[in-house]
Amino acid sequence: MKAMILAAGLGTRLLPYTMKRPKPLFPILNKPLLGLTISRIKKAGFNEIVVNAHHLRHQIKEALQYEADIVLQEEEKILGTGGGLRLALPELGHEPVLVVNGDIYHSIDYRNIYRFHCETQSEVTLVVNDFPRFNSITMDQTGCITSFDNSGTSGNKNGRMLAFTGIHIINPDILDAIPHDTDSCIIDFYRRILQQGSTIRAYLATEHFWTDMGTQGDYLQLHEGLLTKKIPLYEELFEAAAGAPFLGVPRASIGRDVKLLDWVCIGKGAKIEPGATLQRSVVWDDATVPAGSVIKDAIVTP
Repeated sequence: MKAMILAAGLGTRLLPYTMKRPKPLFPILNKPLLGLTISRIKKAGFNEIVVNAHHLRHQIKEALQYEADIVLQEEEKILGTGGGLRLALPELGHEPVLVVNGDIYHSIDYRNIYRFHCETQSEVTLVVNDFPRFNSITMDQTGCITSFDNSGTSGNKNGRMLAFTGIHIINPDILDAIPHDTDSCIIDFYRRILQQGSTIRAYLATEHFWTDMGTQGDYLQLHEGLLTKKIPLYEELFEAAAGAPFLGVPRASIGRDVKLLDWVCIGKGAKIEPGATLQRSVVWDDATVPAGSVIKDAIVTP
């Protein structure tokens, strides 16, 4: 089985931090999210993975240099989610492909989604959930998508408003209809084929955790939840989380009279100078927190 991770975006909502790293390489408990995503996809049985990259793509290339069964698709220009998938078409074959956004952390089971897609014989299956902040897709009572344009309400008998999780299964042949080498949004493409009469199936995820690490607040809340055991940990993070709620202290340089409050995640090689206070913050590898400073609800970069 094949999968593709969409990792080429600019991450504008997370500026200025995305000037340092592309969003899929943001550390989660000091481990790059992209590596965690690849590990989970492989454990679900997907043995060939395409990763596309554009913004700071040399960093993604370096991060993947020791990963087996990965095809890196370097994009010289922005192609969008649809254009990136279209460019990857020669690598995707003809069997259903799992597509995952590179900036999400979740506990949804990829195997169940893939099985559902195959059993329903759909061309496209979108994984949706009830997340009011992002609810914009309408699903009817038969489990089909009827709109991508906020045209339903959760109380409407003809449809329920839900949010796209950034996880979908696609029969690759439908991607032929996307113009080659052009900037294209996959949701715009889905909207178009829906209007043309295609059926797009919804897989409603329940009893799970999901976040799209889109803003600084989302990123910090994810760390808070992981370090206070309110959010399920990936198996790959069990060892990393052993020191919660104050993570990374043994691998950093900690000065005298430093205070750590609530929860803190400190990266390898970071330097916390004397008298500094850290509270509900993430310090990246090799970053420095100046002496006497008070850092609260923040990301500290090198």
